[in-house]
Amino acid sequence: MKRTRLLTIPAVLAVGGFALAGCSAATGEPDADTLVVSTFPFGVEQMQEAIFDPFTEATGIEVEVETGSNADRISQLELMGGEDPGIDVMMISDYYAALGQDKGLFQQVDESKVPALGDIADFAIDDAYMGPAYSYQLDGTLYRTDELSAEDAASWDLWGDDSYAGKLALPDISVTAGQLAVSGVGATRGSGPYDVDTAFDVMGDWAPNMLQFYSSTTEVTNLIVQNEIVAANTISGFATDLMAQGEPVAWTAPDGGAYMATNRLMIPEGAANVDAAHQFIDFVLSAETQSKSAELVGDLPVNPDATIPDEIDAVVGDIAADPIAAGYETLDPAELTPTRNEWVDRFAREVTSK
Repeated sequence: MKRTRLLTIPAVLAVGGFALAGCSAATGEPDADTLVVSTFPFGVEQMQEAIFDPFTEATGIEVEVETGSNADRISQLELMGGEDPGIDVMMISDYYAALGQDKGLFQQVDESKVPALGDIADFAIDDAYMGPAYSYQLDGTLYRTDELSAEDAASWDLWGDDSYAGKLALPDISVTAGQLAVSGVGATRGSGPYDVDTAFDVMGDWAPNMLQFYSSTTEVTNLIVQNEIVAANTISGFATDLMAQGEPVAWTAPDGGAYMATNRLMIPEGAANVDAAHQFIDFVLSAETQSKSAELVGDLPVNPDATIPDEIDAVVGDIAADPIAAGYETLDPAELTPTRNEWVDRFAREVTSK
């Protein structure tokens, strides 16, 4: 098992750039035998088995893992000011990838060094981002099958149905599903996915029916398992373990306004081991690694040749084969990053406070 570090902003300040730079104390040269990967603070053991250890076995390059929230990890890069941040590859959600780009914190992935880019889905290679997607998350409805039909759960009308008052949950806009839901409402009730004026008006009207606007996976899964709610707008991954455990729940895509988020592989500006970083990205995008990641981590793969495990197939079915053909769309980061703080503030005033 490779060493995993959880770093906070104060820790970065305390140890300084040198300790994190992945350099030899004697020579100051990059350590080409070690790759530092920054990722989410959950599922690390599964990623170790599916991605990090097999990469080391295939290349001889040791992987050192650092974890932290999206926001903290972007702040760490900012503190380094474009110098070697001690991170070679960052696995991060699309919004924060775009935010980091706007701040000049990432460099363009060199397509010529990542042959696997030719094998992955078109939506995973987006000119709006400097690095490719390696997985994605689908917005939809997690619902109790003993309380709702799939058709009822798929309809946006559910959230305004007073007969379910106090038995529903929607995501706060600050979480991944939150913006996807807002865009879904904007697309189906207004002029498009960025019509937040209409979306906030509609969701504000729905707010009295909500038991909670949730901000964590644990919150919503506990509520639905305990039958405190009959449905919640969530990303599909919330349903996988619950369905595998035999809980009376299912997940369905919305009947319109279906949006997805991506997780991306980004190379920080000033990274010490850029060649190894490209090797890692190519490895992660291979069909074999994508299959293992889907099986062990639960990631939806962007490589169409990857094998979809039964547990994921039970949740999303044929959507995983081609989410675009199934009606899903990605959001334009240029529409989201400049407005993020304003929309978060407005959501609190115009929706959750109702």
